Amino acid sequence: MNIRASLRGWFELLRWHKPSGRLILLIPAGWALWLTPQAPPTPSLVGLIVAGGLAVSGAGCVANDLWDRRIDPLVERTRTRPLASGRVGVVEAVLLLLACLLVALAVVLALPAAGRGLCLALAAATLPPVLLYPSAKRWFAYPQLVLAFCWGFAVLIPWAAATAGLGGGWPLPLAWLATLLWTFGFDTVYAMADRTDDAVLGVRSSAISLGEDAATAVALCYAAAALLLAVAATGAGVSWIFWPLWTLAAAGMQREAGRLRGQPPRSRYGEHFSRQVQLGSLLLLALVLGRGA
Repeated sequence: MNIRASLRGWFELLRWHKPSGRLILLIPAGWALWLTPQAPPTPSLVGLIVAGGLAVSGAGCVANDLWDRRIDPLVERTRTRPLASGRVGVVEAVLLLLACLLVALAVVLALPAAGRGLCLALAAATLPPVLLYPSAKRWFAYPQLVLAFCWGFAVLIPWAAATAGLGGGWPLPLAWLATLLWTFGFDTVYAMADRTDDAVLGVRSSAISLGEDAATAVALCYAAAALLLAVAATGAGVSWIFWPLWTLAAAGMQREAGRLRGQPPRSRYGEHFSRQVQLGSLLLLALVLGRGA
């Protein structure tokens, strides 16, 4: 295999050819940074959080494909992935995983000294669920809850880096819970695309467990997440500009959840995921403008 083909395989293994999945982890980190009492954050802190988020996201994707390298060839959506198709070997994938983890560690060590120890402890606590999440579909009816818990660290670590603690009142726990609900919602939709294949393989997901109620559950998760984020923003003292943008995002989430009812075409699930990136980003923009940055 030539160098160009190898690089392309690594690129796809990290999912960097699908930026939506990388951005959707950074959005809750942005919510946290602009909800802290110290907001707006410094550009250097934002840059470090982005770099760390990309590294952790890449590590999660590689770990997922290592776990699923024997299942992915049997699923229509994943059979062309680098490990499943044999374009990348297991040793290469493990080395890439270690490289991502080393980059993430370097980012944590570069964070402001006051909160570095707490951030390092939180980063260490993140690793077990991130690396074990891909196995959850084998033993847990709602593996999307495990991913949601992983996503919650995208709120805790930026907050700790910005404030050197986990204090600051209600905005932090509210943003954390909003992130968990939003993540459970969009990852349930992501699993809807694989329901037929997963059922044959005996793989579990919230999309299968919820059955016909999946779309309703997603809508409720989005509504609760938007409401919690609104309360957090109120506690952080946002200006009026936040509310029109929040209204658009909250309504957009409900519209997208409504389009999942019945028997939508399979392509709609991927579209939904991309729309959540846009709507989550709109909420982040509302916070950025609402905090006067």
